[in-house]
Amino acid sequence: QVQLVESGGGLVQPGESLRLSCVASGIRIYTMGWYRQAPGKQRELVATITRFRSRNYADSLKDRFTISIDNAKNTVYLEMNSLKPEDTAVYYCHAESTDYWGRGTQVTVSS
Repeated sequence: QVQLVESGGGLVQPGESLRLSCVASGIRIYTMGWYRQAPGKQRELVATITRFRSRNYADSLKDRFTISIDNAKNTVYLEMNSLKPEDTAVYYCHAESTDYWGRGTQVTVSS
């Protein structure tokens, strides 16, 4: 059974940081992605990474967000710095090659 389980979301103040994790089970991860969906908006790409650590970012986020991968742990991370209220969204992990999605983790940036 394939599972992608995200964790690490929460409520933070503007300017703070969060690190999200996505643990995959039942599949070997090749290319993984983080996406986000804000209320009333479409889901959008945040970043992707291959198991060979080739990375791709949304242009507007690449200066503040960093995606990384631990192949031994089948885990993908998203380090988010200098968070802004507009980063508030549900963040989803996605296995790009097999099209599996996690259930998401809520990130809320508010003072």
